[in-house]
Amino acid sequence: MQSRHLPALIVSVWLANPAQGAGFALIEQNASGLGNAYAGQAAVAEDASTIFFNPAGLTYVEGRQVVAAGHLIMPSAEFSDAGSTLAIRGDGGDAGVTAFVPNFYYAMDVTPDLKFGLGVNAPFGLTTEYDDTWAGQVQAIKSDLKTVNVNPALGWRVNDRLSLGFGLNWQYIEAELTQAAGAAVNPPEARMEGDDASWGWNIGALWDIDGFNRLGIAYRAAIDHSLEGKLKTPLGATPVYADVEMPASASLSYWRRLSPAWELLADLTWTEWSSFEKLDVVRKSDDAVLSHIPEMWENAWRYSLGLTYRPSRAWTWRSGLAYDETPVPDAAHRTARIPDADRLWVALGGQYRFSPKAAVDFGYAQLFVKDAHIVHVNNGTLLRGNYASRIDILGAQYTHSF
Repeated sequence: MQSRHLPALIVSVWLANPAQGAGFALIEQNASGLGNAYAGQAAVAEDASTIFFNPAGLTYVEGRQVVAAGHLIMPSAEFSDAGSTLAIRGDGGDAGVTAFVPNFYYAMDVTPDLKFGLGVNAPFGLTTEYDDTWAGQVQAIKSDLKTVNVNPALGWRVNDRLSLGFGLNWQYIEAELTQAAGAAVNPPEARMEGDDASWGWNIGALWDIDGFNRLGIAYRAAIDHSLEGKLKTPLGATPVYADVEMPASASLSYWRRLSPAWELLADLTWTEWSSFEKLDVVRKSDDAVLSHIPEMWENAWRYSLGLTYRPSRAWTWRSGLAYDETPVPDAAHRTARIPDADRLWVALGGQYRFSPKAAVDFGYAQLFVKDAHIVHVNNGTLLRGNYASRIDILGAQYTHSF
């Protein structure tokens, strides 16, 4: 696949998401799980959005079903300087930009034991923007990254207790990235606008132990993106290429019915961030490395726990806690494009069912992000300081069965 414009100096944003989940992955793939902080999503099989979390859960969706969801993600990321080379240029303002993340899912019966589903979602993405003139202007100004993931899947009920699932993923990425081409006030700009598409897959299994306990396990394979484009600066345009990888992940989820009204959810998710060791941008004409950024990320875990209360057929209430580890190993490998840090989720949500066939889900989560220290050298300048971040997420979803 080919990109149209890919500046070497700012390609690292492809692996940046300081506003949402740890690293650069978006876990906001439905609103029905938001209130539980996405605990137990590979086991709960609440609706057709299980296509993303565990395609084996499709066997728990009755008949045909359509799910449409959206999330309003409202981040704040403020830098305070502590000795940067360009400290005189300022702190850059609040880099957080509110973004809307949509999801869509469809499920239908093929046979009584075989289910087909189609998911369309955004597994990675961000929008951040600093002031044009700031202490890190030669490292990052604007970062706008969007992805679309199309995920056809099958769920097969092997017997009354065991279901298996498999899906394919076609992933499209589009980015607009800018940074200053110098240290002056109101400097000239380097810019990239590019896209790429590649394929991946996901699998899962769901085991109903005794009708009161379920275990789910799911795996999403890494997706390699081969990017080709141009480095565009005030000096001209240079054809370049770079290889990046969206990491693999695995989840183990547990669902337990405590009583007719109460359910317990738990989840452990691992992401293979260690594949992100470095980022090289290479000139096409002679394979010379124009930009080398050592990242040395580490594998990370996400832990979550949730409760669901169903007081009536019409109403459901949810709560959840989660802890996201950052893959960034230390302050030297934290960058202006990836000022990532550990975060704690506190979430609440619910569902109102209008009829046996129609329901609305809603949720809210506040993410408490640990203050992050940065000491990063890039493009001949030192960026030293601290990030104070927070995130608010609102989600809503409509589910209709036929």
